Amino acid sequence: MKQPEQDMKRPAASAAMSAPPEDERVISRLEYTEHTQGLAPIPPSERTLPTAVAEPFFRVSEGLVALEGPAFDRDANLMFVDVYGGNLMKLTPDGHLSTLYTDKALCPAGVAIHRDGRIFLGGIGNFASGAIVCVAPDGSNPQVIVPPSAGYVVDDLVFDSEGGIYFTDFKGSSTEPCGGVYYVTPDFALTIPVIPKMASANGVALSPDGEVLWATEFCNSRLHRVELTTAVLPKPFGTSVPYRFTGRAPDSMRTDTNGNVYVAMYLQGRVLVFNPFGIPIGQIVLPGRQDNHFLKLTSMAFRPGSREMVIVARDEIGGNGSMIFRAEGLAEGTRMYSHQ
Repeated sequence: MKQPEQDMKRPAASAAMSAPPEDERVISRLEYTEHTQGLAPIPPSERTLPTAVAEPFFRVSEGLVALEGPAFDRDANLMFVDVYGGNLMKLTPDGHLSTLYTDKALCPAGVAIHRDGRIFLGGIGNFASGAIVCVAPDGSNPQVIVPPSAGYVVDDLVFDSEGGIYFTDFKGSSTEPCGGVYYVTPDFALTIPVIPKMASANGVALSPDGEVLWATEFCNSRLHRVELTTAVLPKPFGTSVPYRFTGRAPDSMRTDTNGNVYVAMYLQGRVLVFNPFGIPIGQIVLPGRQDNHFLKLTSMAFRPGSREMVIVARDEIGGNGSMIFRAEGLAEGTRMYSHQ
């Protein structure tokens, strides 16, 4: 039976189904804002922190060099490393750059200077077996302190007041946390675990009085705070994770004389600053980070006796090489325990 012609026709589209005017479509369209552009937008919870902008200080290379481990000696020379080139480098106060020591198998990532002037290097090696090696102030006479056979992937290190060494074992992942923070006794005879089961422990630092140990967990984006009774024994209920970072990833760290903690944010081109209890109170950003320049910021160091800080970074996306920046912190930097 033939249906009536009017039943064979589809009804006209309703007004609700028709395309809205252009001005109405703008309201329903998601757009980038000045705060969300770029690869490393600052999270909303950190956006209103007091902020300083660092300034260029010294260009190390036109090409990409993995700069790490800055540390000043007592003559205000800046020591730092080129990780994958295996180079320990020295920048004098008058701007002369030289290479003191090279060990490509070590792949040094951390630097600490002993009270007797020796330079201690923590190396990641082949990411399975690194080491701690020390050299004389002129880069000569290398000596192994912790051998590759021990199986640690040594990233950062810091001396305590007794001459012992805290170092991070940069092993593990977010699903298999097998790294941690270890302590080498002042006679370098024993290596003792302090914070186990970390997902690629990276930065390590001590409070000015040496009673609080700080560490960053690279693959789980966490800040650890440990109140110590002895060099290796935390107080009861003295371990905590006061902060969890957004995005990638906390790297090296330093403290100042007020007990504040400065954490390099790898792939974010900024340094986050925390008070002595791990509450964020400020940040230092690198110029151009909003346009994805110098996002690979790895570490920093305070110039002895001042608030001045140097920051090392490389610009893998923008092609502006490897650079040292400068800024000022909230207080004078904590003197490295090796200088006491």
